[in-house]
Amino acid sequence: MSATTRRRTASLLLGAALITLTATACNSTGGPSVATEPKQSAAASAPAGGGKPADAPKVAQVGDTIPLKGNDPADTAEVTLVKVVDNAEADNEYVHPADGKRFVAVQFRIKASGKKAYSDAPGNGAKVLDAQGQAFGTTVADTKAGPSFQVPANIAPGESALGFVTFEVPKDVKLDKAQFGLDSGFAPQTGQWKIG
Repeated sequence: MSATTRRRTASLLLGAALITLTATACNSTGGPSVATEPKQSAAASAPAGGGKPADAPKVAQVGDTIPLKGNDPADTAEVTLVKVVDNAEADNEYVHPADGKRFVAVQFRIKASGKKAYSDAPGNGAKVLDAQGQAFGTTVADTKAGPSFQVPANIAPGESALGFVTFEVPKDVKLDKAQFGLDSGFAPQTGQWKIG
C-alpha cells in the first residue's frame, strides 16, 4: 500500500470517527461561528498616538494567526495561514489534477494552544472559497510547494506543526478565502482568511 493510499485511508477513517463523535456530542456554545479577526499583541492593538482604536476589525489575511476553539473547551489551537501556492505542481509524475482543474496548495501552521494535544487530519477541516461562496474541499495529493501534514497530525500542547493542504479547483476559478476548523471542520468555530 502506497503512502498516499495509507494517508487517504487514515483521513477517511479519522473523518468518519469524528463525524460520529460530533453528531453525538452536545454543543453548548450556541451555534457555529466564523472568526475572521487575527490574533494581535497588546502593542499591535493599542492605538498609535493615544487615539481611539479603529472601529472596524481587521480581516485576517495570509500570514495572520486566528485562535480557534474545538468542541472540547480544552481543545484550542492558534492557526496561521502561512502561504498560498496557486497552480501547484504535483511532486509525483503520475498525479495530475483532473481536466479543467488545477492544484492549489495552502500552508498552515497549527499550534496546540489548549490543554489537549491537537490530533486530527488537517485536510478534513480546510476548504477554499471563491467570491460567490462556492467551497472546494481538499484532495489527497502532495505538491512541490512543500511537505503535507502527516495524517493524523499529533501536536502536543504548546507545540506546533507546519504543512500544506492541497485543493483541486477549476482552472478558471478565482479564489477569495480559505477556511480552517478544528475537529475535522465540525468545531463550533471556523477561521477564515482573505486570500484573493
